[in-house]
Amino acid sequence: MFQNWGFLLGEIWVLLVLAALVGLFAGWLIFGRREASVTVDTSAADAATAEAARLRVSLGDCEKARGSADGRIAALEGDLAKAKADLAACNARAAEVVAPVAAPAPLLTPVAASKPVSLTAARGGKADDLKLIKGIGPVLEELCHKLGYYHFDQIAAWTDAEIAWVDENLEGFRGRVSRDEWVQQARDLAAGKPPRPDGEH
Repeated sequence: MFQNWGFLLGEIWVLLVLAALVGLFAGWLIFGRREASVTVDTSAADAATAEAARLRVSLGDCEKARGSADGRIAALEGDLAKAKADLAACNARAAEVVAPVAAPAPLLTPVAASKPVSLTAARGGKADDLKLIKGIGPVLEELCHKLGYYHFDQIAAWTDAEIAWVDENLEGFRGRVSRDEWVQQARDLAAGKPPRPDGEH
C-alpha cells in the first residue's frame, strides 16, 4: 500500500516547485508593473513640474512686458495731452491773429433811393422835348413819360436820392441819368440855355 509513497512525495515536491514558480512569476508581473507605473507617474510628475516652471517664467516675462507697455501707454497719453494743449494754444493764437477786421466805412455813403414827384400828364397838354437832353432818344423819352416826367424843370429838381431811383428804374437804360448828367442839362434847358452839342460834357 505504501509502495508508491516515494512517487507521491516526488510529485508533491514537483507540484510545490511549480506552485512557487507560478507564485514568483505572478508576483513579478504584479509588482513589476506597479513599479513601472510608479516610474511613469514620476516622470509625468516631473514633466508637469517642468511645464509649470516654464509657464511661471513665461508669465513673469509677460508681466514685465505688460509693465513696460503700461509705461509706454502712460508716456503716449502724456504726449497726447501735451499735443492737445499745444493745439488749443495755437488755435487761440490763430483766432487772435485772424480776428475779424471791421469793414472800413465806405468812402461815399450810399444814397437811399426815393421816387421823384411825377405827373399823370404834361402840364398844359404839351411836354418839353426831352430829346434835347444829350443821352435821351425817342425810346428813353417815351420811358420818361411812362414814369411821369415830361418837363425840364421836373428833371432839374431831382435830388441825389431821386436820381438813384430813376437810374434803377430805367429798364434797359440803368445808370443813364447820372452818367449823362441829365439834371445839369435839364437845369440849363429850363433856364433857356441851348442844348449841349454832341460830345460836350
